[in-house]
Amino acid sequence: MVITSPPFALLRQKEYGNKDQAEYIDWLLAFTKEVFRVVKDTGSFVLDLGGAYKKGAPVRSLYNYRLLIRICDEQRWKLAEEFFWYNPAKLPSPIEWVNKRKIRVKDAVNTVWWLSKSDFPKANVKNVLVPYSERMKKLIEHSSKYYTPKKRPYGHDISESFGKSNGGAIPSNLLQIPNTESNSQYLRFCKLLGLKGHPARFPAKLPEFFIKFLTEPQDIILDIFAGSNTTGWVAEQLNRKWLSFELNKDYLRASVFRFLDNKSEKEIGNIYNLLLENKTYSINTYSLPFK
Repeated sequence: MVITSPPFALLRQKEYGNKDQAEYIDWLLAFTKEVFRVVKDTGSFVLDLGGAYKKGAPVRSLYNYRLLIRICDEQRWKLAEEFFWYNPAKLPSPIEWVNKRKIRVKDAVNTVWWLSKSDFPKANVKNVLVPYSERMKKLIEHSSKYYTPKKRPYGHDISESFGKSNGGAIPSNLLQIPNTESNSQYLRFCKLLGLKGHPARFPAKLPEFFIKFLTEPQDIILDIFAGSNTTGWVAEQLNRKWLSFELNKDYLRASVFRFLDNKSEKEIGNIYNLLLENKTYSINTYSLPFK
């Protein structure tokens, strides 16, 4: 699987670099073409994209939807399913329309396109079941009390197996994951060495959901816009092989902090200085070759 969150087509330039909306789609299509080349027929491509407004107006840009149409029409990707990542902790934005003029609500949802090369990419919902609600637990425990097996007027056939426990409920395509990282090992070590952490990190639970859902242990995970390498760290925890590409060497160097468990302050400083000299540092399966 390839899973990534590229710089979005925002109006304001960010320190990590982002393309203007007018050229963004063509720019990203050059990458997705290569992703199509390397992903297996049973593999998946998960693309997280934030929304944006048009310049100078409280009107939404359609860039993420235009990208979806072009990627499918021109590159033969299939839309396996659309997901929406809801970040309840997201600050109100854009300031002009939400905070000042108060004519729009805050933008708190990203579109996440799950794309595939075939109609049947590898996937297993059993790996991402969510806890049952208290109401559902009662229904399973005393099913005969709460419903009668029969075909409903709207066509849904409720059978006797409806009250059977499957270990959890099937999740929806609305992923509610707050992005509230504030005291992780990565950020603590950045602060220790006086470094600024990557400003646009997605929460670990986002790649974790798709890695569990769409891959198996020892499968290969690739993030082509890795940033601080959240994807690689999650893949490591889930016993997947992984590759991470990042253009900015400062972000890449600092990303090693995610993997330095039980290291002293002196050791962390020595490792970072080694990386500043453009040398390779390896720890278990993690390595940073600067070439």
